[in-house]
Amino acid sequence: MKGNNGNNINAMTEGSPFKLLLAFAFPMFIGNIFQQFYNMVDSIVVGNYVGKVALAAVGTGFPVIFLMSSMFIGLGMGATILISQYIGAGEYDNVRNASQTIYTAMLLSSIPISIIGMIFCESILLLMNTPPDVLPMAKQYMLIIFAGMIGSIGFNVNAGILQGFGDSKSSLLFLIIATVMNIVLDLLFVVVFHWDVPGVAIATVIAQMFSWIFGIIYMKKKYDVLKFQISKFYFNKGIFKKILKLGLPAGIQMSLFSIGSMGMQSLVNGYGADYMAGFNAANKIDTFAFMPIQSISNAVTTYTGQNIGAGRLDRVHKGTLAGATMSTIVCILALLIIPLGPFMLRLFNSEPGVIDSGMIYLNNVMPFYILLAAIFILNAVERGAGESVIPMISSLASIWLGRIPSAYYIAANMGKEYLFYSYPAGWIIGLAITGGYYISGKWKTKSKKLLKN
Repeated sequence: MKGNNGNNINAMTEGSPFKLLLAFAFPMFIGNIFQQFYNMVDSIVVGNYVGKVALAAVGTGFPVIFLMSSMFIGLGMGATILISQYIGAGEYDNVRNASQTIYTAMLLSSIPISIIGMIFCESILLLMNTPPDVLPMAKQYMLIIFAGMIGSIGFNVNAGILQGFGDSKSSLLFLIIATVMNIVLDLLFVVVFHWDVPGVAIATVIAQMFSWIFGIIYMKKKYDVLKFQISKFYFNKGIFKKILKLGLPAGIQMSLFSIGSMGMQSLVNGYGADYMAGFNAANKIDTFAFMPIQSISNAVTTYTGQNIGAGRLDRVHKGTLAGATMSTIVCILALLIIPLGPFMLRLFNSEPGVIDSGMIYLNNVMPFYILLAAIFILNAVERGAGESVIPMISSLASIWLGRIPSAYYIAANMGKEYLFYSYPAGWIIGLAITGGYYISGKWKTKSKKLLKN
């Protein structure tokens, strides 16, 4: 679709839903693969060249880092939904205003968030029951990541804006650049310069910063509607309220989800460095199964937003079915991770205790991935329609009423070999909530209220 501002915007209001979702999700999936390589390289390099304690240190800090950046990721999701609905309604001036507003909010808020993270990271690690031999390295890693967090936040804002345009290919380009830089710098700083854990953190910050800045330049050249001066700090209160309404529940959801993950990490940390390292490595592998589901759900959100904005509710149902079918296929293929698990875990660390611990996670979690896929697809439809509270409740209930209580019960009564059955226990609760709301049909009227206000 050619917008009145001369922008080539990918319309998802006409054509086969399956083909449109696949075309949108595939570049995001490839991008997520690069994102995962980007995250994995730190763990692989320190796990093989520094040791299992370093691998545990890098992994234990991740929930804290995600906690501090989750609000910005939520706002990016809010921008995606609002921009996609404005595009569906043909309101291109508001597309520009929304993009400028979210950037201003990001620039003014990222520095205080970084400072808070740097001040409290050690205290948080102690609360997470981090072992004394892991604590110094984990603190070093987190301090450096927090100092350069604006690069990661900026990349997520860029991706959120572009997804609203129906453009998933540009974010892929930014990720490829960041991933290649991170791999090269990780090897240079750790293998050649012997900077160990600080080396992988510095490499990550440099790569994220470069990818963010390159993304700004690229977006301005490609989209006329994004040719605005970021330094002018344009801020539209009305639009920001809409972005908050859509994105804040997701940000709160991810923040509380991160706190839950920190509680889970605290439980894992109590079993020592081998179990911590195995959990970290298995989580990285597990993400390969999650990536296509996440890509499909993001495509469904944009697809739903554009079709809701255009008044094409009939197409939303077809898109939901197409997304569910694609996710089911992914879950079936993901079962191959179980027999391949030991080989994949050796990429991170070859010690038997680490591999055995990682396989506990994979065996407990992977057979139940279809539950997680169903939650993500239904949440994506509801968010795209403008309903962000129910997906938040669904996700929080999953972790706080399901995963965390059952994990601590299993640890106390059954042992660490069954600990991660707490994941599917939580998914069942989350699916009951979001599935029930989807069946009720109340989400169908949310966008009309949003665009009128």
